[in-house]
Amino acid sequence: MSTLLQKELKINKILTTNADQAKALDDTARIKILQILYHKQLPTERIVEELNKMGYKKATTTIRHHIDVLKNAGLVEIVKMEEVRGAVLKYYGTSVRLMGNKLPANFETEFSKMIAETSVKLEKVMKNISENVGSKIKKKNPKNVSLESNYEEHVVMEIVNRAMTKVFESNSSPHIPK
Repeated sequence: MSTLLQKELKINKILTTNADQAKALDDTARIKILQILYHKQLPTERIVEELNKMGYKKATTTIRHHIDVLKNAGLVEIVKMEEVRGAVLKYYGTSVRLMGNKLPANFETEFSKMIAETSVKLEKVMKNISENVGSKIKKKNPKNVSLESNYEEHVVMEIVNRAMTKVFESNSSPHIPK
């Protein structure tokens, strides 16, 4: 038997999600709903209209189902409720920004040097943050209750994620007052 291909893989990306979120993102319409709700608060009927404009012709009941799946996964929430002619109108919003970019074929070669150089600098900062977070978590857990093996990593990822979000959101400053 001869080996035709062998490649060593190095972990260079981390995707933080859970099963409910992964399931919720496994539908094009739900991804479009998240994109529609980015910096917007809309009722179901307006979401249906926006999807129709994008070529997604779905029944309102189907969209309600998709919103429920997103809501149960923690990706969408009710942000406002109004009484309209005796009924309650719910407005939905999201605190999630999807970065689903299609990258050009030359992305790796074009940016690999900059990514490598900058990653080294950021790695030092991250290591310091990780060590501080780890010691704080251990202090809050004096009984040595067994934590999930990646609990500390998740806390650090959440810190970095929120910091990156603030930087990206302040740079993009859409037409929404803060």
